[in-house]
Amino acid sequence: MKKQIQKKRIMSYFINATEEIIDEVGINGVTLRKVADRAGYNSATVYNYFENLDHLIFYAAMKYIKDYAHALDTYLKDAKNAMDRFLKVWECFCDYAYDKPEIYNAIFFPNLEKHFEDYVADYYELFPEDMVSTDKNISTMLLKTDINERGQTTVFACVNEGYIRSEDANKLNDMTLLIFEGMLKRVLNNKISYDDARNNTMDYIKSIVERFLIKDYDFYY
Repeated sequence: MKKQIQKKRIMSYFINATEEIIDEVGINGVTLRKVADRAGYNSATVYNYFENLDHLIFYAAMKYIKDYAHALDTYLKDAKNAMDRFLKVWECFCDYAYDKPEIYNAIFFPNLEKHFEDYVADYYELFPEDMVSTDKNISTMLLKTDINERGQTTVFACVNEGYIRSEDANKLNDMTLLIFEGMLKRVLNNKISYDDARNNTMDYIKSIVERFLIKDYDFYY
């Protein structure tokens, strides 16, 4: 227990230092030397707690999505069914991801060797206070940093409630993820505004959902 507390404390020094640098100069300005100097340790110590710079940036970026995780409960408050939930999760995700595209790119498209879920589970084990959602399904979704599996959490709920066929679930999930990934790259490259990215993504997702619906559904937007 004592070792775990010490590990969390030292990791927090590095993570907080990384956050500060990201806030000041952006993710591309983060280096191990800068982080170590700011945290008050030498660069070699970082490797006692993180595999590499990408691992450290990933953990620092996870801190930034606390607001998104907290907002999910609010977005889902008026959801009446699984399809509402699917769309509202996407709406919340777009609202926050396009506002901080570098952060969300670092989280959902990182250069890491192990399975993403392993890193996320480790993160929330160390920082359970960041798992702010009281909704069990959303908490499960937040543990899935593999963006494909994250999407499946809400898509298969739509299957269970009869909105789409089970054989179309993976296709719907994949198509919506491709839209998001492409739009995120446009935002990162300053090819599209925040509002246009957000509105276009939701419009495109609506068009895709309409193609797969096998049950009456009134879109809320």
